[in-house]
Amino acid sequence: MKTESQTALIKGWLLNGHSLTTLEALTMFRCFRLAARIDNLRTAGLPILTEMIDINGKRVARYSLIKDFEVIEKR
Repeated sequence: MKTESQTALIKGWLLNGHSLTTLEALTMFRCFRLAARIDNLRTAGLPILTEMIDINGKRVARYSLIKDFEVIEKR
């Protein structure tokens, strides 16, 4: 899957109010580099929140959109 396609799928997922961890991104979108895709979205103007959570004794990042935001597309 192309990077642009993964980024678009992840963007749509987040815009629909969902959060996402690395393992979820791998299983749902076959994305091995979620942090890179999140960086792409942040660079494009999407306000993404990173929360560190515990899953089975491991700390992982969970990404979601900051509530009440206005998307500013950067060119």
